[in-house]
Amino acid sequence: MQSLVQAIRKHGVILPGGILKVDALVNHQLLPALTREMGERFAAHFRHLAPNKVVTIEVSGIAPAIITAIELGVPMVYARKKKPITMKEPSFHAQSVSRTKGGVVDLYISSEFLGRSDRVVIIDDFLASGNTLRALASMIAQSGAELVGLGCVVEKQFEEGRRLLADLNVPIHTLANIVRMNEQEGVVVEEGS
Repeated sequence: MQSLVQAIRKHGVILPGGILKVDALVNHQLLPALTREMGERFAAHFRHLAPNKVVTIEVSGIAPAIITAIELGVPMVYARKKKPITMKEPSFHAQSVSRTKGGVVDLYISSEFLGRSDRVVIIDDFLASGNTLRALASMIAQSGAELVGLGCVVEKQFEEGRRLLADLNVPIHTLANIVRMNEQEGVVVEEGS
């Protein structure tokens, strides 16, 4: 997705610890036309798999996931990072290690919104180590739903998350691929796969 590649080149900032800051377009500020295009691309890519739910994690995955869900005409469910007292039991729970949050993050999805009849596509902002996506896949498995695909806005190819998720046996589609990033070259990015 060339428009995303250009936005990352323009706004991406390399932070210590191998973190790519793209707050200007995904994680803090949204560019509505770009976000719409992301969702349209994901929907076009996964439509043939006949998903009936899109699942993401709060907060950064919500924008591209909701546009994907709108385009597919299905509900979107997001994993909560804190379990509210209103959440119906049983709920599905997993933990993920987050570098940007600085530790372990608990994730929750209510059984009201995910179950055996669901065919799920996960949409999230980043594919790096694969920890968060694996946690979401674990909750989908707990629910009895079927995971049919994974979509991420940005993949950090050099962190090998795609390889570590290969055992899920679902297609993985990304919109932009970070080949490498360093002080000399900056962010080397290309269209995803």
